[in-house]
Amino acid sequence: MPVRIRLQRHGRKNHAFFHIVAADSRAPRDGRFIEKLGVYNPNTNPATIDLDFDTTLEWIQKGAQPSDTCRAILSYKGIMHKHHLLRGVAKGALTEEQAEEKFQAWMESKHGAIEGKKSSLAEMAAKEQADRLEAERKRNEERAAALAAKEAEANAEAAEATAEEAPEAEATAEAEAPAEGDADTKNEA
Repeated sequence: MPVRIRLQRHGRKNHAFFHIVAADSRAPRDGRFIEKLGVYNPNTNPATIDLDFDTTLEWIQKGAQPSDTCRAILSYKGIMHKHHLLRGVAKGALTEEQAEEKFQAWMESKHGAIEGKKSSLAEMAAKEQADRLEAERKRNEERAAALAAKEAEANAEAAEATAEEAPEAEATAEAEAPAEGDADTKNEA
């Protein structure tokens, strides 16, 4: 029975996450499996991988073949590197202590790279947020300036209209006043 380490799809449409399982290669993709080894969620950035390291390493040492995607995931988590070092120990090329030192050094460098990526993603998100807030502030200032200009224009037009109406009203009042005076004189006569 050839054993494969592969992904088993779960989740909803367009939002899948996967279980990493050891299964018979003849079993359907989402069907029977021998053992669940972990979970892989590609929807987060960086992708979330929760894996039982020792059990997965044990399956790899027994000869289970990972699928291409699982091989990449196992390499990312260091299981394939650990397997490589343990084969060197079995052949006598390394001692167990040397292999463990090399593995720990590799894990520290990998952890540093992952933390660097997380911090750069957080910085980028904060910068994008600040840029969005600055653009929104500029838009609001432009809108306020346009509104103030529109109000000033409306006030100026209203002032012009009242200024034009005032001389016309005075002229009309003067024209009416002599006419009234003429009417008074006519009435007196």
